[in-house]
Amino acid sequence: MADKKTLVLGATPDTSRYAYLAANRLVRSGHSIVNVGIKTGEVAGVQIEKPETIHDDIDTITLYVGRQNQEPLYDYILDTHPRRIIFNPGTENSELRRKAHEKGIETISACTLVMLSTGEY
Repeated sequence: MADKKTLVLGATPDTSRYAYLAANRLVRSGHSIVNVGIKTGEVAGVQIEKPETIHDDIDTITLYVGRQNQEPLYDYILDTHPRRIIFNPGTENSELRRKAHEKGIETISACTLVMLSTGEY
């Protein structure tokens, strides 16, 4: 399986959160990750950074930030220009989806954990 470098937006060291589970599953599945969030700490051996540095080598952004908190992140997400954005359950956002499509970014409404477990990632 090819490495699909993934930015986990909404990363958290809280072991009960789906973002934590996804980051660990991505690494175990052979994907490199960048953890970005407002929390401090690390997940799957990777420090959580603030949404400041634009990474230009991201294949996928997997969203774990609710729609109500996404607008301040629009420029960060779009300037990263990933190949695709995965809107995990509870993160769906038609405005961000439209903006991504205008930039040529694929969007998917799905669950990263399910995609990894079924081999669809």
